Amino acid sequence: VQLQASGGGLVQAGGSLRLSCAASGRTFRDVFMGWFRQAPGKERELVGIISWGAGTTYYADSVKGRFTISRDNAKNTVYLQMNSLKPEDTAVYYCASASTYAAALMGTVDYWGKGTQVTVSS
Repeated sequence: VQLQASGGGLVQAGGSLRLSCAASGRTFRDVFMGWFRQAPGKERELVGIISWGAGTTYYADSVKGRFTISRDNAKNTVYLQMNSLKPEDTAVYYCASASTYAAALMGTVDYWGKGTQVTVSS
């Protein structure tokens, strides 16, 4: 199983970025995909979750209303659209897959992708 995150970069506060997570190696229709982030000196935190089958989403309070997670079944890809970015969103962003919603919520995932750096300048 491979999860490949991409789309990070440098953006000014108030700007937008879209991260992609391309999944391969198995069928993902029955899993939950999570986006996590880790800022320097801080613990990793959950950004949001999407159920691949139903498309149901969950967002951390810190990003609710600004970030949107979606998926493209045909491309086996999950997206994280980030709008109204703030300097505090600066972090390495990771995608991951988990077998249950609870596992994704707890960060107890089955597979991690390599991170992509997002830097928001003030």
